Amino acid sequence: MARTPDIEKAVEVLRTGGLVALPTETVYGLGANAEDPVAVARIFRVKGRPPSHPLIVHIGGAEHLDDWVQEVPATARLLAEHFWPGPLTLVLRRGRRVPLEATGGLETVAVRVPDHPVALALLSAFGGGVTAPSANRFGSVSPTTADHVRAELGDAVDFVLDGGPCEVGVESTIVDATGDIPSILRPGGVTREDLEAVLKRPITVPSTSQVRVPGQHPSHYAPRARVVLVEPEKVVAEAELAQELGHQVGVFLPPSLTDAPVKVHAVVALPASTPAYARGLYGFLRELDQRGCDLIIVSLPTEEGLGLAIANRLRRAAGPRPTV
Repeated sequence: MARTPDIEKAVEVLRTGGLVALPTETVYGLGANAEDPVAVARIFRVKGRPPSHPLIVHIGGAEHLDDWVQEVPATARLLAEHFWPGPLTLVLRRGRRVPLEATGGLETVAVRVPDHPVALALLSAFGGGVTAPSANRFGSVSPTTADHVRAELGDAVDFVLDGGPCEVGVESTIVDATGDIPSILRPGGVTREDLEAVLKRPITVPSTSQVRVPGQHPSHYAPRARVVLVEPEKVVAEAELAQELGHQVGVFLPPSLTDAPVKVHAVVALPASTPAYARGLYGFLRELDQRGCDLIIVSLPTEEGLGLAIANRLRRAAGPRPTV
């Protein structure tokens, strides 16, 4: 776990235009001073990320929100009060402190307060905002440990703050709060049901949006192996058929099938708990890559609670390929 000297070193790196990998409750982020366009541009180069893809600005508390946006509608204020610190990102009108390099050229900005003691300590000591997408190459599996960051980005990161494994394991929920009727632009660590309970109204999850936000690329969160989505009752049969056809197959085995013998290269037995599944999702994908799989067979979970975020990530990992 990061110590005070580590925080001080990270602050120095940020203030001199460097990049810091920092832990959050969702995934590890690749952070830069949000007000430094040159440092922000370096994030895009290191990740290989298209410059039109907006970043999230992390701030130290809800009380700082007005410093980074033009206005805060009542709905956004309500959500911030209930869910910050936490895995919720609000999209609002960009304030003057936010350079266009951080927003992909948009006049909106995505902002959140992370719920991790190391991240909050860094933000407090730094005294500003930190722009931080996931600390991985663009489109690949997000990192949930410091070792994942080091293995993927190596010396491209100036300093890595180790805060242990991420507790939530999938990225934040992104909500468009620019108008009177909010909508979920990316499902994540705050569930739709939790949002609806606070808002006291249904909230939509549109398949497309005019507002660009992180995680909307057709292929995202993807391991090296090809991910194939199948119906739950076909997981074993499709996995064994692909293995017979010459693939090195990895399979996500649902809890209901954990006792079933499966003749494939590698098996991940999924936990019965949806939060545990979300927490382990990216680690499971990395494990099957490391075990030499070229094909991963998986079924989508029920899209309730965190299951909605898991299903979203698996669809993006599979990319624009037909479902089996």
